[in-house]
Amino acid sequence: MYCLQWLIPVLLIPKPLNPALLQTHVMFMVLYLTGFFLERKPCTICSIVFLVAVFLICYSGYGNCIFFSSNCDSVQCDNG
Repeated sequence: MYCLQWLIPVLLIPKPLNPALLQTHVMFMVLYLTGFFLERKPCTICSIVFLVAVFLICYSGYGNCIFFSSNCDSVQCDNG
């Protein structure tokens, strides 16, 4: 579980509020995670725990995912 100490902070990096910077943020996340998985080769348990955490965060709400953002206001998104 040592490898999780390098993956958990990725979930805590806040998304930029400026929509113009969102693409850069997503590219950084994808490149960091790709480089991490290729270089460190985390164990299967750590990888599954991280992927489940990312899935649950992305599934829990519209604007929570670290890889994409919805294009609607919170008032519009609450209505469905």
